[in-house]
Amino acid sequence: MSARGAQPPKVLRGRILWFTADPRTAPEPAHHYIEDGALLIEHGLVRQAGEAWPILASLPQGTQVEDHRPHLIMPGFIDPHIHFPQTQVIASFGAQLLDWLQKYTFIEEQKFSDPAHCARNARFFFDELLRNGTTTAVAFCSVHAQSVEAFFAESQRRNTLMIAGKVLMDRNAPEALRDTAESGYEESKALITKWHKRGRQRYAIAPRFAVTSSESQLEAAGALAREHTDCHVETHLSENEAEIALVRELFPWSRDYTDVYAHYGLLGPKTLLGHCIHMSARERAVLADARSVAVFCPTSNLFIGSGLFDWRATTEAGVRIGVATDVGGGTSYSMLRTMAEAYKVLQLQGQNLPALQAFHAITRGNAEALGLQDVIGSFEPGRACDAVVLDSSATMAMRHRMATVRTLEEELFLLMTLGADRNVAATYVMGERVHGGPGHDARPKAGPRD
Repeated sequence: MSARGAQPPKVLRGRILWFTADPRTAPEPAHHYIEDGALLIEHGLVRQAGEAWPILASLPQGTQVEDHRPHLIMPGFIDPHIHFPQTQVIASFGAQLLDWLQKYTFIEEQKFSDPAHCARNARFFFDELLRNGTTTAVAFCSVHAQSVEAFFAESQRRNTLMIAGKVLMDRNAPEALRDTAESGYEESKALITKWHKRGRQRYAIAPRFAVTSSESQLEAAGALAREHTDCHVETHLSENEAEIALVRELFPWSRDYTDVYAHYGLLGPKTLLGHCIHMSARERAVLADARSVAVFCPTSNLFIGSGLFDWRATTEAGVRIGVATDVGGGTSYSMLRTMAEAYKVLQLQGQNLPALQAFHAITRGNAEALGLQDVIGSFEPGRACDAVVLDSSATMAMRHRMATVRTLEEELFLLMTLGADRNVAATYVMGERVHGGPGHDARPKAGPRD
């Protein structure tokens, strides 16, 4: 854990909410909610979370108190699948996955051979995440090592906990975006040595997907995973039916798409698999046995026309789940917008997504998916104080609806249904405010809960 210098203690005050377990399965309340709460922060970490007055009464005179009442303070949002080079691909019209890659994505990603372009985009990327209350993400960089350098340099400057890696891609892509099995291995290894666990940074071994990696490259990726067991692995699985058919042609010996990754040793508890839509019972059983994570990307799945993620079948098979934006196939950086679309995807399948489950998913649930629940995702003592302050009355329509809201769960459902970046009054990283300020009112103001 990294903190910047000797920071004096400070307090964040507001309505505090965090989760201790999955509301879907917990035998008792799985969250703490404090109407007038306080977070005592020392060296960027939560020292104490509880009722405001006992904490405030015990503080030395002059301790800084940032008062966000009547707003809601939650752990910062976590996005476990997003593409750093696709900030100018988002909102590209009219193609499904394989055509979309060729027509839009690969064209934009070639620009990341330029370090200055990488640096400019990194600044935008982090500004946008923090503006949306996202304090940790798992990102694909481009095939260029300099894209990873720019990403981690910017993350280190902001003191954010990020997981990212250089894409491995040696076939079925433009020549300017191809590495080789050998160069991809060597560049990834050098980047791991430089950046993995440097401050708050973490590395992910990142074969883009089976379509764009040869068998030799997948072998090399598997070797990296065996040599660096504390690194994550990020890739894509069963997003699109044409993609699945192409994998069948490229790997005729495999039983199915999942079998390809299993064969090369790329499945395990630190493996994050984007999409996992068109899955057989056998494949879900393999993922469950490996403790790998299926990452649900609702806005992307709808926008690119890939299909509907089956949360019920996935959880019943025992597969761990994360939920992510998948920008730029996804259409919003906001985890609030993402959960609105997740709700609709499940409604179309006769399933449901209660608000408490949704907010658990994008905080502690995604932290658990990353194996980082002891570091981020809640306000238990010793966790990083990465936090988001949410204004449930940020728009006229929401303020009008809030007049009839009577419970916390109703308010959370309003936030996940109508919420977006405008509801983020402030974002904190290691206890330091990195978004929100004089231009975004986070001061005490009249409200139905005052």
